[in-house]
Amino acid sequence: MTDTSRPTTPIDAIADAWVDTAAELSPILATYIGRTEHNGRFDDLSPAGADRAAEAARQTLAALESAEPVDEIDAVTKEDLTRELRLDLELHEAKAHLRDLNVIASPAQDLRSAFDLMPTDTVEDWGVVSERLRALPAALSGYIETLREGIAQGVVPARRQVLEVVTQIGRYTSDVGFFAGFAAEAAPAEGHLPASLARDLTDNSNAARVAYDELASFLATELAPEASETDAVGRELYALHSRRFLGAEIDLDETYEWGIEELARMVAEQETIAQQISPGATVEEAVALLEADPSRQLQGTEVLQRWMQETSDRAVEELGRTHFDIAEPIRRLECMIAPTNEGGIYYTGPTDDFSRPGRMWWSVPEGVDTFDTWRELTTVYHEGVPGHHLQIAQAVYNRAQLNSWRRLLAGTSGHAEGWALYAERLMEQLGYLDDPADRLGMLDGQRMRAARVVLDIGVHLQKPRLDGTGTWDYDYALEFMRRNVNMPDEFVRFEVNRYFGWPGQAPAYKVGQRIWEQLRDEVAEREGADFSIKAFHKRALDIGGVGLDTLRTALQG
Repeated sequence: MTDTSRPTTPIDAIADAWVDTAAELSPILATYIGRTEHNGRFDDLSPAGADRAAEAARQTLAALESAEPVDEIDAVTKEDLTRELRLDLELHEAKAHLRDLNVIASPAQDLRSAFDLMPTDTVEDWGVVSERLRALPAALSGYIETLREGIAQGVVPARRQVLEVVTQIGRYTSDVGFFAGFAAEAAPAEGHLPASLARDLTDNSNAARVAYDELASFLATELAPEASETDAVGRELYALHSRRFLGAEIDLDETYEWGIEELARMVAEQETIAQQISPGATVEEAVALLEADPSRQLQGTEVLQRWMQETSDRAVEELGRTHFDIAEPIRRLECMIAPTNEGGIYYTGPTDDFSRPGRMWWSVPEGVDTFDTWRELTTVYHEGVPGHHLQIAQAVYNRAQLNSWRRLLAGTSGHAEGWALYAERLMEQLGYLDDPADRLGMLDGQRMRAARVVLDIGVHLQKPRLDGTGTWDYDYALEFMRRNVNMPDEFVRFEVNRYFGWPGQAPAYKVGQRIWEQLRDEVAEREGADFSIKAFHKRALDIGGVGLDTLRTALQG
């Protein structure tokens, strides 16, 4: 770990204090970044809690606006934290919290997933887990209060999201669901739990199940009848969410048209690769050949996890010798099978001291037990090295220059996911995807990301369908995705439900990649013969996670 050498500035102090405030207000967020002092609590998800969070943001914003940067690092911090705080307040004024319910990233999931990252090695750790389980009913009650206030004000989520979350909760609370298994399997590394703690865990876990069932009942009987039949959030709210996920303001209509063109480019590139796999084959025929090849398949989640870890370890070792300076703490990346069955693949960063390493998680849907290596090789690079793990862990490691907010909280989906897609293409250029099958898998993912730029903007801005038969709706979106991805239908349905409930997030991947590539090309043009791609990557990653408009400003300096 590098020694801290840059003196703390007034702007650093404001940013560090905001991390403390954010952790106090959101123990879920604190757990995510490895701050364990709040692990026995949950966020206040009531309307009053949202108002307190907004007031804290206003106070921090006022302090930040009156502070003067002393160097370029300060300038980046001020610009990016100001952007984030202002956007938080805009979303609060738009009453986004009153309708905060979707199938992937809302309090309905966040409260449960907080347990995934809690320490469980000691009896004391399990005592904290039990304490947090005991706090869960009150947190869910506050969340219901907020959604009920949304009903009163006519600010409600789409009915489709409400009903899907009811189904999710049923999986959480079943006799073979998360809470039943979590308490039953509790075991510290050092031995058995005391009988009293085991009883508390069981009792508190059962109370959590009851509270989640009460949430499901509220959703089904009170919120669903009042929820919106319209899935689209509209241009004004969509623009806010787009800025939130990109950290940049874009022309939504131009981006939609670009997405259509990018999708066509991905299709043409796939068609060329299909010919290399089997002369005369269509993309669908090439995929069928690969899916029938047992040498390119993994059976079962244990084999999947082992393959992920071996692939990741090899990439870290080889790239660390040739193309990147990867510090020792960053070289540890754990590949995990998630304890849920929702269909997502995601990364969680290391704690500030690397005591908890970066982790790649795979949430495998029920009934899925066969995995294609040709399709998923690029996923390991996307989530690991040189993708998310290299990017995010490097910011954590860079303690000498970056305050705690820059290391742990700053950044957007567009920055992180855009870099990860950029990294996939980089691995192709470095020769790691020379097998046409692996390149087809990479293009399958790139095609999906291009398709959802079109779908997401098309749905939420109610654009005309590409076939000219009306405007985008759920059935058309589902069929559109089925035509453009080669995935089990369980994944496709989950993805489409995700886009409908999380506006602006899915396009951030491909749009972020576009902006990363634009920034690289702008720097290359400006520097001419002096341009070094390796130096560009180091400079850009050393900035840490920021909004993409902030990144552009920083790279122009």
